Amino acid sequence: MNFSNILNAIAQSDPEVFDRTSSRRPVIRNWMKGAALAALPVALGGLFTKAYGKRTDAISDVLNFALGLEYLEANFYTNAVMASIGSPAANNPLVPPGLEQQAIVEIRGHEMKHVSFLKQTLIAMGVAPAPEPTFDFTANNMFPNVFSDYSVFLAIAQLIEDTGLRAYKGALPSLMGNDIITSVLQIHSVEARHSAHIRTMRRDSPSAMNSGDIKPWIVGADSNVSGGVGAGTYTGEDNTQQNGIQISDINGLQINVDAATSAFDEPMEATAVAAVLSPFIVI
Repeated sequence: MNFSNILNAIAQSDPEVFDRTSSRRPVIRNWMKGAALAALPVALGGLFTKAYGKRTDAISDVLNFALGLEYLEANFYTNAVMASIGSPAANNPLVPPGLEQQAIVEIRGHEMKHVSFLKQTLIAMGVAPAPEPTFDFTANNMFPNVFSDYSVFLAIAQLIEDTGLRAYKGALPSLMGNDIITSVLQIHSVEARHSAHIRTMRRDSPSAMNSGDIKPWIVGADSNVSGGVGAGTYTGEDNTQQNGIQISDINGLQINVDAATSAFDEPMEATAVAAVLSPFIVI
């Protein structure tokens, strides 16, 4: 996940190729020019306890917040890859061989690149990267088979990815007017593709964990996970108004509530992000 501010200097490059950037010096110079910028304080375990901050003179909190979420996502998918192709897991893989495994390996690669990029950026700024928390993706044994049951793994992956998308939206208003928002949106687009692909994998893999008609996007406030698991991730996603305008049946058109809610991802405040993801953090 994350999450929030990945900086201005990749204007023409995709976040997926950060590690292939030939020189980061011009990038750092551009970032330093934007030092007075709205930021999200560090959260996630120790990183996930504060609310979104007001304007600050530094970007280090922003980057460490993003780093915390990328730690979580990279760790989650690394566990999944090891449970799929690591020895002896390859004989009884979590993720089926073929396109499914390839997708999870690729997503893991993206998250690891994000972690590496953020850490290198913070170090170049003279700021110590936040240490990686200890994670428990069983959520204190709530999901004991998260890395042995494919359907449980996909359900938790969806909750993590969708939370990340909403956290990005919660961060964007603090970045308005600063060029950094371009890079944040680039990262957001990568995470959006992750979310859509995980949802498609769930749709194509019938399971008792699946609930309702799973789309590649969020519809209403439905988690599409049986038993209401992860409902907090989707609180407020049933909003049908944008900028004070009612989207459903707008201008007399036949746009139902599901379509109206599907059209936009809703922002999530840091306290809500903490409520959803803190069970995976060992304090």
